[in-house]
Amino acid sequence: MFFTDAEHAFLSQQRLGRIATASADGEPDVAPVGYRVADGTVRIGGMAMTKTRKYHNVQANARAAFVVDDLESVDPWRPRGVKVAGPAELTGEEGNEVIVIHPETVWSWRLNEGRDKAFGPIEKRTFND
Repeated sequence: MFFTDAEHAFLSQQRLGRIATASADGEPDVAPVGYRVADGTVRIGGMAMTKTRKYHNVQANARAAFVVDDLESVDPWRPRGVKVAGPAELTGEEGNEVIVIHPETVWSWRLNEGRDKAFGPIEKRTFND
């Protein structure tokens, strides 16, 4: 499985993430999005998806990154989060276009038991098909 139990629980509790895409010319874009995690993938939908820059970027450059983070505490400062990068595809689900990111690399910080509780080192896992 791509996500640990702690990462999956964290992702299930959050409402917003950010997707990063790039155009065919390499012009970067980042956008706040709603999402869900299913079958080890990140699925991003929304209204009028086919009119968005992220949609057209994935059509032209089928890779994306996605991050969800928050502050567990501000005193002391305790950021935590999950970042995913991998191939992205466009699919139709329930009559809506959805961007599906298939994790190749997952980074997380301050989530998994037994890991360093400071911001670094960041835990990184890479998956090959």
